Amino acid sequence: MGFDIPKAYATILFTSFRTPNGFVQTLLKFVPLLLQALAFTVPLTAGKFNIGGEGQLIVGAIGATAVGILFAGLPLPLLLPLVILGGILFGAFWAAIPAWLLYRFGINEILTTVMMNFVSFSFVDYVATEIWRDPAAGHPTTIPIGVGGEIPLLVARPPLNSGIFLVVLVAAVVYVYVNRTPGGYELVAAGANPRASRVFGINVRKMFLLSLILGGALAGLSGAVEVAGVHHRLIEGLQSNFLLLGIIIGLIARGNLLAVPFVAFFIAVLEVGASALQRTMMIPVEMVFIIEALVLLFVLLSDVVRRR
Repeated sequence: MGFDIPKAYATILFTSFRTPNGFVQTLLKFVPLLLQALAFTVPLTAGKFNIGGEGQLIVGAIGATAVGILFAGLPLPLLLPLVILGGILFGAFWAAIPAWLLYRFGINEILTTVMMNFVSFSFVDYVATEIWRDPAAGHPTTIPIGVGGEIPLLVARPPLNSGIFLVVLVAAVVYVYVNRTPGGYELVAAGANPRASRVFGINVRKMFLLSLILGGALAGLSGAVEVAGVHHRLIEGLQSNFLLLGIIIGLIARGNLLAVPFVAFFIAVLEVGASALQRTMMIPVEMVFIIEALVLLFVLLSDVVRRR
């Protein structure tokens, strides 16, 4: 395309570390990306594919917003946990629908989770334009949640909320649960060999159900953190492209929960670098999407090389 290649790659890789604003933007990207990657990776551990993280994020954000508006007068020690819990429960409920369809009727979870995404798009539009619409906004947006529902800031300028500690803690808990507990062992066993798991008494269908609901809860938490920590209201489109990037992160990490945070941070760096690339060098942001896709392709093709 005629651009300076070393300068372009330097922009992609180092924008996040040159200024405080760049680093904060990277961390703000990292939080939902990590949760979306976990929402995909946990069901993947059980051999299930949760492609509904986008819808679960949206519905989790709706739940967090509903709690934050309805109980706006509560103080922070009460309201903030309720907002976070509302997001988790709504996300889990949204994932429980395709999980139940899989459990009861054997309907493929890929199909149903994708279809639930489209339902959520209309749901968020209805909530943001009909129920709690902000008349002053030119875009489908709700009125703000109560001040007590906002996650406290770590840094005021540029603004960085303390939700990153919650997310890292959640990632650690998920890792310990999957890799160090009997329940996590059953989850992994059900995904690795369902037939053998049945022989040894593991209820494989329940493990599939549980894995999808856990994924939905994590995705719902990402929506709650976006509302409580970043936007302080529900905005149509707040899901960005987190779902696709979360799937990419999960696949690059090969389902390894210990690797997921590091891959998520790397992808966040690429995303912030992509914006700088377009802003400073006028290179289309799609070039970084191509780079991310190539990274994923080479990781997946390495399996073929190893087998040969």
